Amino acid sequence: RKEIAGVGGLETLSLDTAQVWAALRQQRDRFASRPEKAARALAGEFLLEGPARFREPGVLEITLGDDVQIVRAGVVVIATGSRPVLPGWLAAVAERTVTTDQLFELPVLPKRVGVLGLGAIGLEMGLALSRLGVEVIGADVANTVAGIVDPVIGERAVARFMREITLWLGREVSVSTSGDEVLMRSGDRVVSVDLLLAALGRRPNVDSLNLEAAGIEVDGRGMPKFDPATMQIGDLPVFIAGDANGDRPLMHEAADEGAIAGYNAARSEITRFRRKVALGIAFSDPDVAGVGARLDQLDPQSIVIGSAGGDGNGRARILGGEDSLLHVYADARDGKLLGAAMVATGGEHIAHLLAWAIQRGETAQSLLQLPFYHPVVEELLQTALQGIAEKFPDGLPSGLARTATGADT
Repeated sequence: RKEIAGVGGLETLSLDTAQVWAALRQQRDRFASRPEKAARALAGEFLLEGPARFREPGVLEITLGDDVQIVRAGVVVIATGSRPVLPGWLAAVAERTVTTDQLFELPVLPKRVGVLGLGAIGLEMGLALSRLGVEVIGADVANTVAGIVDPVIGERAVARFMREITLWLGREVSVSTSGDEVLMRSGDRVVSVDLLLAALGRRPNVDSLNLEAAGIEVDGRGMPKFDPATMQIGDLPVFIAGDANGDRPLMHEAADEGAIAGYNAARSEITRFRRKVALGIAFSDPDVAGVGARLDQLDPQSIVIGSAGGDGNGRARILGGEDSLLHVYADARDGKLLGAAMVATGGEHIAHLLAWAIQRGETAQSLLQLPFYHPVVEELLQTALQGIAEKFPDGLPSGLARTATGADT
């Protein structure tokens, strides 16, 4: 962008990485402390802090220092969160490995970092480190990043992010120590890094709860089956919410699940709730986002795909987002919106608009009847919707609707 705008002198600017990193830690602490303080205030004198486990149905033991307190409960809500996955093969390089929980505790940033796992969090962290001047090598056994399922969107995302970080995709990686460094190997590629960031997913904190003692059946992964509309485990007076159930490990989903679990736990009759449309965003700039149904969940013969690229969107081009790409999936019978995938500048906003539209049962045709300002990145959505709507001609100009008989507007 600086070449297009004729801006010079940027090479003389400097970045105080230590100061920036300290400021980011302060922001992280602020964000984390507010909900913690609120939870403590709500719990008040009833808060017991310590490891808990079931002794039998409705009976919990909580370890409080050297003491154990027994709690009998008519209903239990499990909301124990999750922890980063650290596989055994990283044990040999444990001293040179941090998790996403530990990254912000580093006093200074290393010069070279290997990121293991390029899901949403791994991609976000890898790009952020790169933009702070760290050389980043990211590796994942998948052939894409951020869990993208749509192959065309995935290809565009990989091509875009390879400009900033080295990507090793589609092959396993081995690691070993070499003096004060770590060697990463994948096929015939070898590189040394100062630190590894393990972003290999998260594991629900249920393995220490002794669920079997509560009469809870678990699968091969040690996870209980539950109803996502009620958060109830089987027909037991036990509910599970948030990362602890491993279903939708996202903040807004955890908040809904906690509300559902708490509502039902406090009442004699169980209420079923409609869950919101799936929405996931990686804040990678350009954002990677998925909304509603994924492409692999849809019958390719039963859908229409509307597409829009950033090279044809004036606002995206001005913002340097000409690589943006949006796919919207709609029912081939009537244009009803089903899902979307994107890598796009401002994608977080487009994703929200689509999530609301899908949940309200909109079609491409009905959504086009809403206003689109110019120039905005939201016109990417307008273009994609027009590609769908042209499959359902009604003889009217695109985006316009007749008024009701006798109405002025």
